[in-house]
Amino acid sequence: MKRILIIIAAVCVLIVAIYFAFIYYVPYSEGYRSGELIRMSHKGVLMKTWEGELSQGVSGSQIFRFSVLDSDKEVIDQLNTLEGQYVKLTYVERYKTFSWWGDSHFFITAVRKETSPFKYK
Repeated sequence: MKRILIIIAAVCVLIVAIYFAFIYYVPYSEGYRSGELIRMSHKGVLMKTWEGELSQGVSGSQIFRFSVLDSDKEVIDQLNTLEGQYVKLTYVERYKTFSWWGDSHFFITAVRKETSPFKYK
C-alpha cells in the first residue's frame, strides 16, 4: 500500500512539473508591438508584478496590456525610463499565466525606442 501511494505521489509531481515546464518554455506566439508607452506599474498585494500599457491608436482606444517578469530587470528599467515615449516592444505570448508572473498572457522580452509616426514637423 505504501509503495502505491509513493508511485501515485511521484506521478502527480511529474504531471505538475510537466505542466509548469510546458507553460514556461512553450510560447503560444512571439512578435512586436509599437506604440506610446502610457503606463508602467508595480502592482499587487501579496505578489508584486510589473504591468504596463501601450497605446497603439491615435485616440488611445487600442490599448495593449502586457507584463514583465521580475527577472528581466534591464527591460523593467528601460520601460520605466521610456514611459510616455514611442517604443517597439518584443513580446512572447504564453498559453496561460500564473499570479506571480503577471495579469497578462503577453510578456515583454526587449524594448527599443522608436520615432513616432504621428509627430509632424
